[in-house]
Amino acid sequence: MTPAEILSSDLAEAAQELRDKDEPFAFATIVRTAGSTAAKPGAKALLSADGTILQGWLGGGCTRGAVKRAALQALQDGTPQLVSVAPEDLLAEKGVAAGDEVDGTRFARNGCPSRGTVDIFIEPCLPSPQLVVMGASPVAQALSALAPQFHWSVSSTPVQGKPHQQCFVVVATQGQGDLDALKAALNTQPTYVAFVGSRRKYTSLAEKLGADGFEQAAIDGVKAPAGLNLGAVTPEEIALSILAQLVQDRRAAVKQADA
Repeated sequence: MTPAEILSSDLAEAAQELRDKDEPFAFATIVRTAGSTAAKPGAKALLSADGTILQGWLGGGCTRGAVKRAALQALQDGTPQLVSVAPEDLLAEKGVAAGDEVDGTRFARNGCPSRGTVDIFIEPCLPSPQLVVMGASPVAQALSALAPQFHWSVSSTPVQGKPHQQCFVVVATQGQGDLDALKAALNTQPTYVAFVGSRRKYTSLAEKLGADGFEQAAIDGVKAPAGLNLGAVTPEEIALSILAQLVQDRRAAVKQADA
């Protein structure tokens, strides 16, 4: 639960409804004001995936456009945003223009007659990444049990991913319909696909995937064998090595967005 939810039961209920639907959203909090402003520090709002205010209040329309743009950016990158909305002459005094970003603060113009300054912090809340574990092998069972402890939403059937939600697929069929499972996984165009099996076995399957018309880039993108080289032996250890690789790839994507 975020600080915004702790301070407002209405925001908490609205946020939970969106979480239950795996819908992305964002919290906006006014952290500083100067001059004449309708809303004051501490004012909060819940924003939908398109930047619309669903709950709460941030003042009049002077900040609405800037908040919407910042929310869309935050949800796209998965990182918080700080936007400062100020009159154009005050921006000029600081040597910045609307749209500039300096030391982590993005500036926007306030064209309202009040001519106040409002600094707003935008915190994105994205759905838990989806982990599809295909198969009923001991490794599949161990991975399905372990992953929820690290905030993965686990299922067994690949489906087309939702916007703003990463989808990772691990094929752990281990001899029980390997090729069909790989086809089903690749057809959903997930963020990541890994195959539990030897490199030699996947090379043979890759040739069949190519013959069936799958793009070579997608075939080459499958991680095989799945997991980091930890010297794992038991199904539980193999599941741990796979989850470690999943976390590594997931966090690498976030760091790339921050760069």
